[in-house]
Amino acid sequence: MKANAEKGTTNKTPVTGVHHEVQNLSDRLAFTFVKFLRFFADTFFAKRYGHRAVVLETVAAVPGMVGGLLQHLKCLRQIRDDEGFIRELLEEAENERMHLMTFIEIAQPSFLERALIMIVQLVFYNCYFFLYLLAPKTAHRVVGYFEEEAVTSYSQYLAEIEAGRHENVPAPQIAIEYWHLPATARLADVVKAVRADEAGHRDRNHDFANALARGKQPVGHAT
Repeated sequence: MKANAEKGTTNKTPVTGVHHEVQNLSDRLAFTFVKFLRFFADTFFAKRYGHRAVVLETVAAVPGMVGGLLQHLKCLRQIRDDEGFIRELLEEAENERMHLMTFIEIAQPSFLERALIMIVQLVFYNCYFFLYLLAPKTAHRVVGYFEEEAVTSYSQYLAEIEAGRHENVPAPQIAIEYWHLPATARLADVVKAVRADEAGHRDRNHDFANALARGKQPVGHAT
């Protein structure tokens, strides 16, 4: 599902229970890397889901921008049209940035978390840049698996809110405007909207990886 850079997405794709089975070494490397990131997040944040979202959305906003840049340069070199692929990658990056801006309003990250954001982004950006440069199929598979974990995390966050273990605070104004939520929207509504976005990114990045595995150029929803 295409993420709209201007407004939140209306996503009808299945939200939970979707997993791309590991089929080859490339998939195994991508899956293992994402599971390592998941272990790190679970260890550091436990059930502090709002703070976890702030750090992870900082990372999640990187792949679309990196992919868009490298695909842009590739299309220039090959003198061909991108068929909407670049625009969709950049829209994904913008959508993830809006997730970050929303959860900053909710979680109010500490100085330590802000420092962690800078370190994680520095390391992840460089690693992902060279991964995409050398193996774009694996890079998109990483994002697909990363988004699978994001859907799981937001489902757990939602369960905690609905069980009363996290306060269901009013939705920030930025979220109300971005996802066209009612003025009475609460945190649970925001988490559902974000989770739907992540499910869309999950499916699209697995689709991109599958297309590249077949030797085809991915086509964006913008066409």
